[in-house]
Amino acid sequence: MPDQTTQMTGRKTQRRRPEPERTRTAILDAACTLLAKDGPEGLSVSQVARLAKVNRGTAYQHFQTREQLLDATTTWVSEKLRRSVFGGSSSGEPPVLLDDAQGVARRMAEFAMENPELGRVWLFEVLNSNRPGSDPFWNQFKGSLEKFAGSGHAQPGIDVEVHAMIMLIGTLLWPIFVRADARTAKDRSRLVERFSNEMLRLSFFGTMRPERFPELEATLRTGPKVGAVSGGSPDKP
Repeated sequence: MPDQTTQMTGRKTQRRRPEPERTRTAILDAACTLLAKDGPEGLSVSQVARLAKVNRGTAYQHFQTREQLLDATTTWVSEKLRRSVFGGSSSGEPPVLLDDAQGVARRMAEFAMENPELGRVWLFEVLNSNRPGSDPFWNQFKGSLEKFAGSGHAQPGIDVEVHAMIMLIGTLLWPIFVRADARTAKDRSRLVERFSNEMLRLSFFGTMRPERFPELEATLRTGPKVGAVSGGSPDKP
């Protein structure tokens, strides 16, 4: 049976154990705020420590370099986006988009509309990454599209990587284009509806009538194999 000192030490350890995680969370929240305000160029460990009201030495214990802080913050934003769109599940089989296609499109648009600068920064960090396959949201989103493309509910020949990137770029840059940060909540809700509805309309109907463009349709049906060259997953060349 442990003595009182051991018990007290154990209790102290249990009480103190969450503290580093709370500190890390405060640092990453502050880093998200600075990223949204000033972009990656304005991010530094010392500035984040001041904003988080954390001792600078403590902040450096968590993140020794600006690059480490930027990588961790990008992953933090990606996790926020993933939870907003897909809920709590993070591993295992990704959900098939056809189970909730409208909900996924709308939740992506809502996150982007409420976090326009943060979404933009995350997007460009992923675009510049040599290992986009390590990003939590990209992995789950692309995995969901792959399952959909392989199902009997999808049109044949979908290039999943290209399609995923088109959807992400459009979704995350639309709020920048419409100046979401200067809009009312009611305006932002309408803009979300406009965008998510158009994404669904494109998925259902496209923009061109195949019977009016038989040569183009034939080119698509007999063209080069889709996905023959990969640009980014799991790693860029």
